[in-house]
Amino acid sequence: MVVSFLPLLLTYRGLSGQEIGWVLAIGPAVSIVAQPFWGFISDKFQTVRKVLIMTLIGLLISGFFYFQAKNLIIILGLSIVFYFFQSSIAPLSDSLAQRRAEQLGVPFGSIRTWGSIGFATFSILIGEIVDWTGIQYLIIPYFMMASVTLFISTRVKDVTIERTSIQIKDLQKLFKNPPLILFLAALFLVAVTHRMNDSYMSLFINQLGGGDNLVGIAWFVGVVSEALVIAFAGKWLKKLHPLIFIVASGLIFSLRWMLYSLITTPSLIIIFQVLNGLSYGVFFVMSFQYVTRLIPVQLQTSGHLLYSTVIFGISGIVASLGGGYLFEQFGGATLYFVMAILALLGSCFILLYHIIIRKTTRVV
Repeated sequence: MVVSFLPLLLTYRGLSGQEIGWVLAIGPAVSIVAQPFWGFISDKFQTVRKVLIMTLIGLLISGFFYFQAKNLIIILGLSIVFYFFQSSIAPLSDSLAQRRAEQLGVPFGSIRTWGSIGFATFSILIGEIVDWTGIQYLIIPYFMMASVTLFISTRVKDVTIERTSIQIKDLQKLFKNPPLILFLAALFLVAVTHRMNDSYMSLFINQLGGGDNLVGIAWFVGVVSEALVIAFAGKWLKKLHPLIFIVASGLIFSLRWMLYSLITTPSLIIIFQVLNGLSYGVFFVMSFQYVTRLIPVQLQTSGHLLYSTVIFGISGIVASLGGGYLFEQFGGATLYFVMAILALLGSCFILLYHIIIRKTTRVV
């Protein structure tokens, strides 16, 4: 609901495209601090579930006020508190899923795909609801689902790993890991384009004349294709090196954004959203699995949240501010054209990383 419909709610509150960019940039900015913080707490106390519950409680309290704010300054202030809890929920869940998948001996994608199914289901459902009731009532379904999520989180099985509790100085191992840092840097440009689409696709559909329900349908189609790809991604991992899949997904991202930049009919976005599975679905699963290889076992959650900080946090700041400026000054078509170029450049950097890293290190 945040990714798909928050920009529409902010538009309803009277914010301009650039002001929406400022608000959306706060989430990634806060996540740069919040995600490593919650990741460290999780690794130190050797629990993901309890930390997940804490963030969900904070989400419910802060979200109640955030979704009702109308003044720009108040919205900006509440965004800091809201995203401090909200930004870490997905990566904590992914980390828990990755560890449970290893313990159960099943592909990570077979668990993670249910997150995509949930996203798809509620994209289309909430799209119809807000088209009928009005975007100003988004808080009602959001608060209901956040409450359900909190309840479910109390029932999931935690992961227990026998090891010594880590200290803050242990986190230096992540930043002194050249393959990890270079890999995250190589992913950055492609990730920026994905985050720009997250923030501005709904506004682009509106700009082309599409309604709120069309926004929901577009997200539904995109995330269904993503869920199908993620569900079977475990079978692909053994066929080729994951970096090859990541490069291919970056090229598909570039093609997808170029197609978006050329269309004038909003319904065509729904058709091109089918490419979301082959772009983001492959990009996320393969990069998440590969980065797991580069992280020490005792720092798994911290490493996963560092990955999320770069891929969704830092890139999100650039995407929100830069995308907001481009969208307001030049329109959606120009924004997507720039995104296509950035994704192409990012794919080239990932390919270069693949060539160099295999020649100079022992990383597989």
